[in-house]
Amino acid sequence: MKKALQNIKLSTLDSLRSHFHHIQTFKEANNSLMQLCGINDFFRNEHDFLLFLELLEPKHIISEDMERREFGDFQTPSILSDLVCSILLKEGFTPEIVVEPTFGKGSFIISALKAFQKLKQVYGVEIYEPYFWFTKFAILELFVENPHLNKPSIFLYCEDVFEFDFSHIEKATTKEKVLVLGNPPWVTNSELSTLNSSNLPTKSNFKSYNGLDAITGKGNFDIGEYIILMMLKSFAKHCGYIAMLAKNSVIKNLIFDLPKTNYDISDMTALRFDTKAYFNASVEASLFKCRLGRSSHEYICKVSLFDSPNVVESEFGWAGRKFVSDVDLYHDSKAFDGTCPFIWRQGIKHDCSKILELETMDGKYINGFNEELTLEDDLIFALIKSSDIQSPLIAKPRKFTILTQKKVGEDTKYLENKFPNIYKYLTDNIRFFTERRSSIYKGKPSFSIFGIGEYSFKPYKIAISGLYKKPFFSLILPYKNKPMMLDDTCYFLGFDDISEALITLAILNSSYTQDLLRAITFIDAKRPYTKDMLMRINLFKIADYLGFENARRLLSNLPDDISQNMTREEWDVFFAKDGKEQEEQFQYSLFEKASNRQHPTFTQSI
Repeated sequence: MKKALQNIKLSTLDSLRSHFHHIQTFKEANNSLMQLCGINDFFRNEHDFLLFLELLEPKHIISEDMERREFGDFQTPSILSDLVCSILLKEGFTPEIVVEPTFGKGSFIISALKAFQKLKQVYGVEIYEPYFWFTKFAILELFVENPHLNKPSIFLYCEDVFEFDFSHIEKATTKEKVLVLGNPPWVTNSELSTLNSSNLPTKSNFKSYNGLDAITGKGNFDIGEYIILMMLKSFAKHCGYIAMLAKNSVIKNLIFDLPKTNYDISDMTALRFDTKAYFNASVEASLFKCRLGRSSHEYICKVSLFDSPNVVESEFGWAGRKFVSDVDLYHDSKAFDGTCPFIWRQGIKHDCSKILELETMDGKYINGFNEELTLEDDLIFALIKSSDIQSPLIAKPRKFTILTQKKVGEDTKYLENKFPNIYKYLTDNIRFFTERRSSIYKGKPSFSIFGIGEYSFKPYKIAISGLYKKPFFSLILPYKNKPMMLDDTCYFLGFDDISEALITLAILNSSYTQDLLRAITFIDAKRPYTKDMLMRINLFKIADYLGFENARRLLSNLPDDISQNMTREEWDVFFAKDGKEQEEQFQYSLFEKASNRQHPTFTQSI
């Protein structure tokens, strides 16, 4: 409360001192304030009221900072919340009920009170008590300065949104036009856990992921997405709108899950805005807006600029049974959207780069702490990272890595006798392994790595960075008669035959593949290219359209001694054969796809 009072105008403070001069009890004060500003139960008890009277004294009024970053906090500037409300007004929507599930400093509530003159009730929830009081006094100040403004009944709760029961609001507002408004936190559950924040939902696998997905990346979810889904669960059948700021990845996930959740919403729109200008944040975000209470069963979201909401730039969502980033572009590329005949693999994951990733200098290995090491060469392999995949051919590495296993889960006790130098080095640094936070290492052998298997040791690889915006595929050659490895930011196909690798490289770098990827890839995602997306590239179908001569021209930037390995004969053999290896890979690909599918009728694709 003290910080909240320190942030309101001196003229408002003078008005409050005069107003409360003759008020004796907190109940009397609450009745008076409800008449003044519409807030129910402004003071929760006598203690709150007495503290308020004490803090009204001038000696306490010194401005202080109120930021709360550990709560995933990007407080919305009033200019942005005003613009959001003005967009809804221009569309002719005038809500009677406003619900703000994480109101923070209250900018959306203040903007709604100014913009919507038919409001009957406002409900807000906020866990951080200084913000709870800040918003109360900001609303009070609004009505002190604008006494003729419409005064709805305002109910503000200082509670955890993840434990708050919205059912009483839901039941009380079934016949009213509802607007769910706000800016939920822009962080994931794992990020808040790292900050040791208490502002977390009860731990649960709320998207019902299976197996490894549930304990690795896919088990991590965005807090904002969780809160928006809470609001849809409570208010999707009401008449009204949702208008909430969210990261673009959250909006994408909401649309992706619609066939499964089947909420009664329609007219989905993402209005992109400049997060750097409003929040000084480098993240892609939009205003997600949709109509409640009416389902069109068309799972498409329109994309526009915040400054020109009526001009549709593109549409993303479900095109038939495929999830795509650009519906229009996809129509020209959908013939190539199928199943890759080979299995895309992710590179090695170890979360111990300072120890396991090495460089060389004067014949010595150097680790991430700039320590010189004498290690056995047998377990040391060249390593390619995302930043290396910038040319069509990679024949020499920058880094190296120690491979402690040849397959996931392999016992590492053999290291002590066969590779004593490596074993001593790893043992001396064992704390870096035991401190790894990911649950995938739990119960696994010492020095375990992931993303390793027989496929890792294929001599020729076609690789792509999962992180970069533009899709670019490189041919990775062996180095000193050993296959090069890739890190877990990369995806690759492995081959025993260089001619097959070259054919695949030409197909992947063709315009047909590039157009398909532009249509199905969300380039503003943290990792635009994933295994699930790459598995949709129908190499054989693209090859039919591409043809040998065009494919051969696509390899013209490679050295002649490399490109000459792709001949017409090799091309014909590659597409004519029905070999056991290719068939096994294809069948296993289908098995993996079926195992990972989340929707009963829609193909998992991002």
